[in-house]
Amino acid sequence: MASRQVQTILLGGFAALALILACVGIYGVLAYVVTQRTQEIGLRVALGADASNIFLAVARQGMSLAGIGIALGLAASLAVSRLLQNLLFDVKPTDPATYLVASLVFALVALLACYIPARRAARVDPLVALRYE
Repeated sequence: MASRQVQTILLGGFAALALILACVGIYGVLAYVVTQRTQEIGLRVALGADASNIFLAVARQGMSLAGIGIALGLAASLAVSRLLQNLLFDVKPTDPATYLVASLVFALVALLACYIPARRAARVDPLVALRYE
């Protein structure tokens, strides 16, 4: 029984590490996209776009990446769940509540990862952005 508990603890630790890496990855990609699109965002602000519109556009882009990741992750986990069936305690391999909670947790973490780059994009000064090279 102890070896199964160790395996479960290791699996949970790797899952937490994967969640952290996904959050850092989404943040990094969005921060890079915001940096690359600084002139475009500055031009949009100069032409009258609201900060909320810019914020929502960047956040939507990040959450679409997260949505694709959630869909691919659900498909992969359903495919692999039969292999991990002997490591699960009192949980069915296709438990919908587990998949729902995991998807919601990842979506919330992705939303937090999108917040900082989206906020930075919404605060772009058009004069500084148009001079940016």
